[in-house]
Amino acid sequence: MRITEMHITPIALGDPPLLNAAGLHAPFALRTVVELVADNGLTGLAEVPGSAAVDAVLADSRNVVIGADPMNWHALKAALGAYFKPESSTARGDAPWDQRKVVQVYSALDVACLDLAGKALGVPVATLLGGICRERVPYAAYLFYKYEGAGGDLAFGMDPLATGWAAARQKAALDPDGIVEQARAMVAEFGFQSIKLKGGVFVPDEEVAAMKALQKAFGPGVPLRYDPNAVWKTETAIRAGRQLEGVLEYFEDPARGQEAMAEVRRAVKLPLATNMCTTSFDDLPGAVQHGSEDIILTDHHYWGGLHSSMELAAFCKSFSRGVSMHSNNHAGISMAAMTHLGAAMPNLTYALDTHYPWQWEEIIIGGRLPIESGCVTLPKGPGLGVELDRPALARAHQNYLRCGLKERNDEPEMQKKVPGWKFQATRW
Repeated sequence: MRITEMHITPIALGDPPLLNAAGLHAPFALRTVVELVADNGLTGLAEVPGSAAVDAVLADSRNVVIGADPMNWHALKAALGAYFKPESSTARGDAPWDQRKVVQVYSALDVACLDLAGKALGVPVATLLGGICRERVPYAAYLFYKYEGAGGDLAFGMDPLATGWAAARQKAALDPDGIVEQARAMVAEFGFQSIKLKGGVFVPDEEVAAMKALQKAFGPGVPLRYDPNAVWKTETAIRAGRQLEGVLEYFEDPARGQEAMAEVRRAVKLPLATNMCTTSFDDLPGAVQHGSEDIILTDHHYWGGLHSSMELAAFCKSFSRGVSMHSNNHAGISMAAMTHLGAAMPNLTYALDTHYPWQWEEIIIGGRLPIESGCVTLPKGPGLGVELDRPALARAHQNYLRCGLKERNDEPEMQKKVPGWKFQATRW
């Protein structure tokens, strides 16, 4: 089997006005769909965060990809490594999301090759990763401070006919009461057993109060996690962390960098998780040396694919780290890939993060993958178990052309609400 064609389709999906440490989400979230067509007529799918810069590197990779054997990922990865200049871990940048490009090319091609191989062999991707450990993969509710509005074509308006979670997804949530109301609606709709809040938005004491309000509302038996995206000084992280002892399942990236994280970890009686201070294999020696975290949150989009994430899981087992999964805005192809990874990872120790409830459009046949009792059942069928809905993909591509966004940047949208607002790597 050889790859004969590679198609790259940038898309835009509606996204609500969610607040985070980098500003405010634009009305559309960008994704890129990659299709690899083989000489036997099969097509492998993948999806990565949308970026014109990443799309350009993907297009350049055609020089290596066309003619390659999708069943031999090691050979293709080696050829890509020889073709592209290596990226350092510092290329990640200070923003809450990763700025690297080549690693996303690895991810897209790894996932698409696995999808092709699974379809050719008639087995799920999870089987190719070593076997299925669980058919139902747990996910966590992902809460955000947000302004009123639904995003997409609805922009910052409200749909007066919306009910249930659809209505809650549009309401403002700017204080502890709003966060608790949002959590109740999301848990009622999807049955999540764990809850996470994206912080780094308001002064630390306000966000600590929100976490305590969630514990009061849901009881001590529901695991809570909290992520201020490393915009705190070390002393702030320690002070807030001590207030949250006995409240959190884990404390994610309260400070910036491995040494600062290690200092917080020594001072606070809480497990620390990261997807910011340890984000590449080059970072792992430092993680061991400093003792910077208890849990590493992989993200196959930024660790180089599903194979690499399984390698990270093996490291976590050897060095007594917990392992789970970071999330970004995504559609069903990425949701399927995350679920296959979660199904195959023997030492998955925490429910996975997902933004999936915040989106409502889909590009796969059959519509959105259901989340029931907080879990996604492994898709049936070979490969990823999902196929493109071509008309939906075309609509999402037209959204991309129409919205005019080429890269994610949360500052301009935030400046519409707070003139002059700028991202600060350390804010409090």
